[in-house]
Amino acid sequence: MDVKDAVGTRKVFEDENLIIWEFELEPGATTPCHTHQLDYVFYVLDGTRLEVFDANDQPLGGFDALAGASFAFHCTNGELISSDDKGLRVPATHSARNAGTTRYREILVEKKRPAVAA
Repeated sequence: MDVKDAVGTRKVFEDENLIIWEFELEPGATTPCHTHQLDYVFYVLDGTRLEVFDANDQPLGGFDALAGASFAFHCTNGELISSDDKGLRVPATHSARNAGTTRYREILVEKKRPAVAA
């Protein structure tokens, strides 16, 4: 399976600290398989039910990404682990499908560098 580096539909901003993506997924559509390499948070603009698949297209489960919700993930050892107490854990390499009936939209922010202690 061809794995993509882009984790969003459009990159809207990048500097030495952050990458900000806009992400859209139409009903029934599936993202290309992609790999997250950075910690990130996303904010849901237009919500739906999302289903997640591993690199071999095997289903891993789904969750409701409701408008106004935010999700945060720490990327470590090839896995994404919730850093916001939602209990989600998926492989860093995966795809997602919009299992709902409406367009899904989010803003995703990747953190390029670890926080510097003050």
